[in-house]
Amino acid sequence: MDLEEIRTEAEALATLAIDYAIQIIGALAILIAGWIVAGWLYRRIKRRMLASPRFDNTMAPVTAAIVRYAILIFVLVAVLAQFGVQTTSLIAALGAAGLAIGLALQGTLSNIASGVMLLFLKPVETGDFIDAGGIAGTVDEIGLFATKMHTFDGVYQFVPNNQIWNSEIKNYSRLPTRRMDVSVGIAYSDDVAGAMKVLSDILAGDDRVLGDPEPQVMVTELGDSAVTINMRCWANRADYWGLLFDLNRRALVDIQAAGYSIPFPQRDVHLIADSDANKGAPDSEAT
Repeated sequence: MDLEEIRTEAEALATLAIDYAIQIIGALAILIAGWIVAGWLYRRIKRRMLASPRFDNTMAPVTAAIVRYAILIFVLVAVLAQFGVQTTSLIAALGAAGLAIGLALQGTLSNIASGVMLLFLKPVETGDFIDAGGIAGTVDEIGLFATKMHTFDGVYQFVPNNQIWNSEIKNYSRLPTRRMDVSVGIAYSDDVAGAMKVLSDILAGDDRVLGDPEPQVMVTELGDSAVTINMRCWANRADYWGLLFDLNRRALVDIQAAGYSIPFPQRDVHLIADSDANKGAPDSEAT
């Protein structure tokens, strides 16, 4: 190989290296730009949807995530096309790979399906306090794969959507009013009507107790050691816990101040001596 051939090969290699370098730089530029745009659109769409009263806050994270993943898929296709990969065959390969991944990740796809059902049927929304199969907490965000929650004592929960959707869901925040029951026990020797009047006055004197449905005071049980009187009333959801705690405290204080006793559980035991039981017993002093 003479000098001219070497120079020709070197120029060809240099041209090839420059072409590949341009392709790599272009692919990196597309990848970086696509990643930045996807993240920017995710944050912007989520922020706009959360700020607008026309959109449901529960849908904002999922919608933004779908847009982000769609942009990243197009970016991946564009990067591969930069290296000369045929997009038609690439889409077919992605379809086959998606089928294989779907069969391998059936549980994950089940979480996605459950998330879609939660978003469209809306048994829970962001900010609701729920109990689903023993998982209790306030919903922070419903995502494509899992739901983010926190408990009343500040514990973070990351719960798969499938676990919530396949359980009985109790939503304590959905209805505007809630009922509460407070039980008080008095002695059998106390005046039942007088104790009921004291408890009725407690309900009548608190503005948080709703008039419709009308509050009730009734005897609910004749127990072993006490007569149980129940206070039943309805309140707005925001007043529930504060009113429940206050009614328990007021019931104890006012019942005792009125002279009624709250008995402890007790049981009378009667011993019957059987005089015939010892007739056949041997005499310990006998010789």
